[in-house]
Amino acid sequence: MVDTSLSKKKDPDQPEISLPTLKSQRTKMGKSEDSEKKIKDVEISVPIVYGNAAFWLGKKASEYQSHKWTVYVRGATNEDLSVVVKRAVFQLHSSFNNPTRVVESAPFELSESGWGEFEIAITLFFHNDVCEKPLNLYHHLKLYPEDESGPMSTKKPVVVESYDEVVFTEPSESFLARVQNHPAVTFPRLPAGVTLPPPVSTEDESKKKRGDTKDHPLSQWFLNFSEADELLQLAAARQQVQAHIAKLRRQISLTDGQNQQFKPL
Repeated sequence: MVDTSLSKKKDPDQPEISLPTLKSQRTKMGKSEDSEKKIKDVEISVPIVYGNAAFWLGKKASEYQSHKWTVYVRGATNEDLSVVVKRAVFQLHSSFNNPTRVVESAPFELSESGWGEFEIAITLFFHNDVCEKPLNLYHHLKLYPEDESGPMSTKKPVVVESYDEVVFTEPSESFLARVQNHPAVTFPRLPAGVTLPPPVSTEDESKKKRGDTKDHPLSQWFLNFSEADELLQLAAARQQVQAHIAKLRRQISLTDGQNQQFKPL
């Protein structure tokens, strides 16, 4: 959903990255259609990141197997998304065997190898008390660095990620109670008079540990989508806009001055 690249000073120890804009993309989902009581004027948001990391195979590369890559959907802070997401479906290019890949549990990802870049359709299905409507995402698989003239590395992956804040409106009481202390969810301020039962942990801790991506082999390459980074980017952008406005004002003032000189007496 977010694919606008920003320039970044290159560091030889960092992955080749295409940074998406850090302004929050918000996707509003419909409310669950079950008969349970809904909490009006309340929204639950779940920040997610989706993208890919691709490694060049170097001397092991062949004409049709040049890269090993992983496409994934993760929590923006690498928390377990299975509290909300039930399964993910990745639609690969038709040239792959079994191009429709279904991942039934977190982490929601798949790894493959190949030589070509193409668009991957990702469909997220949610638990019944969350939302009955699936969320469709689209990610263009990136294998090659932006600077195609530069040397490729087997140790430094190409990483492309996009950020989305998935918003669920009028959640049910059971959904709110289930996720009220979960770190993957941005929990809202409840309206006056609304109280929830104490949270009951139904998750197996070992399963929860497997579901988050904090210790993921690729985690060192994941991009940081923290609010602090977003504020820094916004402040820098605002400074650029203000400088551009000041430049335009000087040009307009100069043009007005020149026009005054040529006015007939």
